[in-house]
Amino acid sequence: MSNYHIKSLEEYFQVYRKSIRNPELFWEEIAEEHFTWRKRWDEIFSYDFKKPEVKWYEGAKLNITENCIDRHLHIRGEKTAIIFEPNNPNEKAKHISYNQLHTRVCKFANVLKDFGVNKGDRVCLYLPMIPELAVAVLACARIGAIHSVVFAGFSAAALSTRINDCDAKIVVTADGGFRGAKTIELKPIVDKALKDCPNVETVLVAKRTMAEVKMKKKRDKWLKPLLSKAYNDCFPELMDAEDPLFILYTSGSTGLPKGMVHTTAGYMVYTGYTFKNVFSYTEDDVYWCTADIGWITGHSYIVYGPLLNGATTVMYEGVPTYPDNGRFWKIIEKHKVNQFYTAPTAIRALAKEKIEFTQKYNLSTLKVLGTVGEPINEEAWHWYNENIGKKKSPIVDTYWQTETGGIMISPIPYVTPTTPTYATLPLPGIQPILMDDQGYEIKGNQVEGKLCIKFPWPAMARTIWGNHKRYKHTYFSTFKNNYFTGDGALRDEVGYYRITGRVDDVIIVSGHNLGTAPIEDAINEHQAVAESAVVGFPHDIKGHALYGFVTLKVMGAGRDHENLREEINQLISDRIGPIAKLNVIQFTNGLPKTRSGKIMRRILRKVASKETTNLGDTSTLLNPEVVQEIIDNAIS
Repeated sequence: MSNYHIKSLEEYFQVYRKSIRNPELFWEEIAEEHFTWRKRWDEIFSYDFKKPEVKWYEGAKLNITENCIDRHLHIRGEKTAIIFEPNNPNEKAKHISYNQLHTRVCKFANVLKDFGVNKGDRVCLYLPMIPELAVAVLACARIGAIHSVVFAGFSAAALSTRINDCDAKIVVTADGGFRGAKTIELKPIVDKALKDCPNVETVLVAKRTMAEVKMKKKRDKWLKPLLSKAYNDCFPELMDAEDPLFILYTSGSTGLPKGMVHTTAGYMVYTGYTFKNVFSYTEDDVYWCTADIGWITGHSYIVYGPLLNGATTVMYEGVPTYPDNGRFWKIIEKHKVNQFYTAPTAIRALAKEKIEFTQKYNLSTLKVLGTVGEPINEEAWHWYNENIGKKKSPIVDTYWQTETGGIMISPIPYVTPTTPTYATLPLPGIQPILMDDQGYEIKGNQVEGKLCIKFPWPAMARTIWGNHKRYKHTYFSTFKNNYFTGDGALRDEVGYYRITGRVDDVIIVSGHNLGTAPIEDAINEHQAVAESAVVGFPHDIKGHALYGFVTLKVMGAGRDHENLREEINQLISDRIGPIAKLNVIQFTNGLPKTRSGKIMRRILRKVASKETTNLGDTSTLLNPEVVQEIIDNAIS
């Protein structure tokens, strides 16, 4: 059915109009024709944004793992479901077929049941990017347990906060993990975290690094021997459409992390549908998303979305730069990857390296390139388009959030004409609007405002675990009867959306609201600049002034810094106006980033404001060493 895989721009507009005019019929057809249900729904959806309460496919019964695995066995049993590419290029990649995945998931599910895990119980997964993580996620879903994956770069304190918040009774971890040249010890972090987690009864430990670890009697068990003895079939638990599938924590701008709750049926339908369209996936393609399953991108577009479509999905354990800066491109050549989905941060980092790293690999299998995590700046977009896609593979600049469950605004490859830095058009079923500060919708095109969604979509988070009041306050109190994304956006003359950055990344300078993203885009256009981050700091006259942290490419390293500062400010002045010029420009060897590639602007704000005595939790940083260097070289 054409609704499910859009092939032309004309068809996109037809399908989009249908999805808005008659959402019940639209989402019913997609659910009915492309997924397996044990019992049909009584009602497609009901909602009340005042409460806020949202339900999809109410009354339906299903199990998401039947849709991810079982229904493929008859026709795709021997097809590769997951390709595991290890950190060390000399270690052999593993191909796991749908039949093998079924057996592994059933065995893991039976192990969990043996340890008393029942439907509705929470299971915390703190694992490196190894097949056991994907298997554990699916094993939880198989038996109706709620998985809560915690990224295996979080500190013991961050881990214990999340375990306690969702009251997990079991933790699945590993002895350690490999990331580039580093070996990360995970089990000691879990041991430290569990000193503050009285309700955890069992810890299951996978072997990866073969490091010696302490095992606590009665509580800790090695996973492998348990799996080898477990029965290889497990009947899937019958789940209600609105039963929780997982809890995933996202940082709050204040206070504790927010445990976003995603439910079963709507999430399944939406991730399956968006994966198919945004990546234009066809039967024999090999798809690779470089994210970690510890983030929503990994949940939706490494595990659930691809497997719902019977796809082959690549799981990579390592980093883009190990053992050298050509590793991504080597993997694309090796596995003949057709769709490649990564973060702008990774693209910018690789773009500043020698071009030979991209030129020595055959990237001709690529059909679609994707970006995720933040808006991609123009220079990185062009580099990606020219050097990786060879101007033949469309770039899908995808906009979405942990809270949305799936991609919301994105080009559809070979359908939507792309424009650098624009996420372009909403996907079917998504109704974005722009709001002004007074809470009124801004109609028409060539306008800018705060991005809201005025109608529910199937994959939206239903609540914050244990705190519905906070959910309501965070997402539904700013603009009544609308979901507020927390992002600013502009809509151009043809109706394309461009995300201008978090509203809390808007800095008021001399009464002017300045979004940091357009300023960073301007800086990054300078041929000597690799990447940049702009933050505000208190200023006696302007209220706030702008402080730029700028990383140079190799070619810029020997340049006179004063000249560079002038050229950068001239660029900003030319692109945005003199009001957006930076008061301070500090050149750095790198920017502090989380392991998912996000720049930790909180730290940069503190440096710019000379408040470096308490930087908060830096345990999630990929490169903590750059923080001290930035502090030492801060410009007063």
